[in-house]
Amino acid sequence: MEAISNAFDRATNYLLTIGVADFIDILIVAYLIYKAIWFVRRTNSYNLAKGLIVIIVVLGLSDIFRLTMINFLLRKTMELGLIALLILFQPELRKLLERMGRSFSSARRVASPVMETAIAQTVQACTDMSASRTGALIIFERDVKLNSIMSTGTIVNADITSELIKNLFYNKAPLHDGAVIMRSAKIAAAGCVLPLTQSTNLSKELGMRHRAGIGLSEQSDAVVVIVSEETGSISVALDGMLKRHLTAAALESILRTELVTEEAEESKKNIILNNLKNFFKVNDNEQDKPDEKNL
Repeated sequence: MEAISNAFDRATNYLLTIGVADFIDILIVAYLIYKAIWFVRRTNSYNLAKGLIVIIVVLGLSDIFRLTMINFLLRKTMELGLIALLILFQPELRKLLERMGRSFSSARRVASPVMETAIAQTVQACTDMSASRTGALIIFERDVKLNSIMSTGTIVNADITSELIKNLFYNKAPLHDGAVIMRSAKIAAAGCVLPLTQSTNLSKELGMRHRAGIGLSEQSDAVVVIVSEETGSISVALDGMLKRHLTAAALESILRTELVTEEAEESKKNIILNNLKNFFKVNDNEQDKPDEKNL
């Protein structure tokens, strides 16, 4: 009982010595552990994580029981294993670093009335293609440039119109099988080949078009719009997540949220308010004028 009391007193005294810097340090380490667990779950690396834990446990036991040769071999394995992990998870680590860089970026979305027109035209095209069950794969590029993906297709560099989008995905058109990439509110390229997702947790209902869209959203910050050829369902892939069975209004809302800045929205509201104020001011002035018939 006295041992428990002494241990409790030592723990209390230790906690009282924790300062603000120590608290911040603990929060940062806890966050890094959380992100490491999230990374393992997101990349389906459970078995790899279990293997690493086993090696670490055996390494600790070999150090305790002074198994010199085993300890030496495991330490060398850990050193080489770190390099192997960097090579194995290079795409995921690159995406993580790009995401960290984007968090400090001040211009992620386009603040332009042209983008709003592009969104409206895209929504109209997707609605029409959904009704006719025409498959489509449309990518809106953001901070991560998709030059390597564009090089697999045909450069278009045209204004975004619903008619042009529908023509590109017409099932007898030569570029209908690939993806269309939008850059700066223009159709930059068509017929582009996308990387497929490596996730094994997807529904069997999803075909190659959906898997390609999810794969690109996993490797970049692009907004990917997908129209199913089998069902006509409209979906959007973002950060490896798929939002399915969207209505035209839901699709427009997502695109506006992801592609139009808050500043552009505020500017649009201010323009509407100013127009309303001018309208009512004109009406008030007309009411204040004397009636010529009464003069």
